[in-house]
Order: sequence, then structure tokens, then C-alpha cells
Amino acid sequence: MSIDMNSQVTSSITSLEQEFSAIAHNLANVNTVGYKRISTSFSKALEARQSGAADSSEAELNLSLDLSQGLSFIQTGRSLDAALYGKGFFVVETPEGLVYTRNGSFRVNQNGQIVDSAGRVVAGEAGPITIGADVAVSQINISNDGTVSANGQELGKFRIVDFGENESEILPAGNSCFTAPEDVEPTRAEGTTVQQGYLESSNVKMINELVSMIMVSRLYEANMKLVTARNEASSGLMSVAMG
Repeated sequence: MSIDMNSQVTSSITSLEQEFSAIAHNLANVNTVGYKRISTSFSKALEARQSGAADSSEAELNLSLDLSQGLSFIQTGRSLDAALYGKGFFVVETPEGLVYTRNGSFRVNQNGQIVDSAGRVVAGEAGPITIGADVAVSQINISNDGTVSANGQELGKFRIVDFGENESEILPAGNSCFTAPEDVEPTRAEGTTVQQGYLESSNVKMINELVSMIMVSRLYEANMKLVTARNEASSGLMSVAMG
């Protein structure tokens, strides 16, 4: 095995380790509300290359977010749970700036503002949405366009945004939230509806992830054997050379 080939195998092993971690992260979040899986096709490209089904150029690791709709809606019956059907994100205010999420598990804080599960204010189109002390949570209604009302009085409307062609630019920020670069501006989401009393499940298909994990493990083992075989061959040649 040439030095270049050895370097290629070592690089493949490192990429397979990263892909395995991504798959494990997906599996750990299979039941996380609003979670979007990390997608990678490295192992498939590597297998095609090593089997001769593709050219001999080196496969590259390319991790990306799969922002497709969650597999299902989970009915909770809670008045402040809201699921998005279609593209887009709720907007959450944090000390570090805005973050975006599909996790619509909301509640009311001590100031009467609608906040996320971490206690951060959920943005409305005209500022924070405030629920009066005289309004019971069970009286809150969220319409399909995100308007929040109680007892016939409109209290605000969720700010729901989309990144359109720049969707691939957003980055995971933990807790099913995402951030966007400063030069990427979201726009109002079009055609997206809000379903009150539901939460969006993750988009992780467990069987698919397990199959991918098996493939990655098999390729990792095969490449480790190549490295071991080369090291043993090098040791043998060194012993011969030294008499």
C-alpha cells in the first residue's frame, strides 16, 4: 500500500468515525420534539468507490441538516403546544440573539409572556405575546395562521419565518434550535399552518439509521484491517532489512 493510499484510508477512518457519531446523535434524538436529523452519504460513496462502482477519487464527508417534515404529529391536548405543518420556524429570543425552532412546546412565564421550554421568549409579529393574568391557559386558542387569542380577544401572532434558498446555511444550536449567519435574513413563512394541541416529532427513521450504522461499522472495520495489514507488512520488511 502506497503512502498516498495509507493517507486515504486513514482519512476514511476519521470520516467514518464522524459519520458514526452523527448517526448516534440522530438515534439519541429519535424522540426529541422538532429534531432534524444530520444527513451524510460518506459511507455510501466510500462503499461504491471501494467496490469499483464509482471512480477512484476520494469520497468526502459532507454533513448536512435534513430539514424535512417530522414523521408525525403528537397529540398532547395542551393549549400552548403548537406544531408547524410546512416549512418554517418559530422565532425565539435569547441573550445571544435569535434562534429558530420547530419545537412548539410553550408555556407562560411569570410575566405572562409565551416562552419556550427553556424559558426564553417566543417572538410574536409585534413583540412578545402576553397572556393576561385573568386568562386561563385552557382558554387560549391558536389559529392555523398562528394568531393567539382568548375569549374572543386577539393577543398576538407568532412570528413564523422561512429561509427559502438559504435554508442550507442555518446551523444547529442545541435543543432543536438553529441559528443563521448574520447575512442570512429570514422571511415570513408562506403556506405554513399551525396545529394547536400537537407537537412535531423528529424526522429520524430509526430503521434507516440502524442500517446506516451497520454499514459504517462494517466499513470502519474493513479499513482498520487494511491499516493493520500494512503495519504488519512494514514491520516484516523492517525485520528482513535489519537481518
